[in-house]
Amino acid sequence: MTRPLSLLDLTYIPSGSDSSATVKQSVATAQLAEELGYERIWYAEHHNTAGLASGAPEIMIAHVGAHTKSIRLGSGGVMLPNQAPLKVTETFHLLEALHPGRIDLGLGRAPGTDQKTALALRRNPDALAAEDYPQNVLELLAYDDRSFPEGHFFEKIVATPSDQKLPPVWLLGSSAFSGNLAAQLGLGFSFAAHINKPLAADVLRAYKAQFQPSERFTKPASMLAVGVIVGETEDHARDLALIHRVGMYRLLKGAMGKSPTIEEAKEIVAGIEPQFQMQLDSMQANQFVGTAADVAPKIKELADLSEADEVMITTMIGFPKDIEYTIRNLKAEWDKIDN
Repeated sequence: MTRPLSLLDLTYIPSGSDSSATVKQSVATAQLAEELGYERIWYAEHHNTAGLASGAPEIMIAHVGAHTKSIRLGSGGVMLPNQAPLKVTETFHLLEALHPGRIDLGLGRAPGTDQKTALALRRNPDALAAEDYPQNVLELLAYDDRSFPEGHFFEKIVATPSDQKLPPVWLLGSSAFSGNLAAQLGLGFSFAAHINKPLAADVLRAYKAQFQPSERFTKPASMLAVGVIVGETEDHARDLALIHRVGMYRLLKGAMGKSPTIEEAKEIVAGIEPQFQMQLDSMQANQFVGTAADVAPKIKELADLSEADEVMITTMIGFPKDIEYTIRNLKAEWDKIDN
């Protein structure tokens, strides 16, 4: 069985470009991915990040859906603690009405930003710990199923549009927490190996072992999300990896910006303070770096070990020619080896 390949588009704005051009590029990327046979594209929710074109996955889903025909579109993910469960339910009911049978709802519990911005979103310091995340997931499902117990304060609330149901619901995570919750609730689960690759295999296998069937998923659905940096040669890939290193450095410094060119990245990397180097090495170890022919077998090895049903790739390299090269060549190599 061929394992589907999918794409997470983080909408990085490259140096010399702007958000309008990046959104147009995301549409072109989705159209190419659809042509090449990718299963789905997801869009992320990040805030207070100057180098990204989108912090609103639901808008990207609606827009790209209007410019594609068949590829599945979803959130990777909606950060549920930032929004009321009812609002998320209604948003994805409407997306399902707009693009029937093509939508996924991926939910995360991280803020997708720094603590100060999380407070600006959530308006309540008590919500910053996200300890009520499992309860919020249950509340969201209850709106969709109209399954609040009799006498519940929200029992009579009907999510609009009321004639729609939520698309498939996936929980996202880079630790065991969301995998365990997804297994208990009978939901799909996507593990962010691009954030924490060493835990991927254990967490994804545990999810499958513990899975409890539900009306939404009768069997487990596991996804391995991986970070890739694909070059035309090994040297080119190593140069592109400098762009990723700059992005991670800026993340640590709290000063995100547009994706630099290789030349710009070389200058910035040369000035990185020594105290950041070890942490950056650790963060970059989560990425698969090399030519498509080198990277694809390594991803397959981790996917096999993880018993993943699907693989989703993402990259911090925002230049159109590099994005196109990556998705074309990685898909071609993947189709050769994963069957």
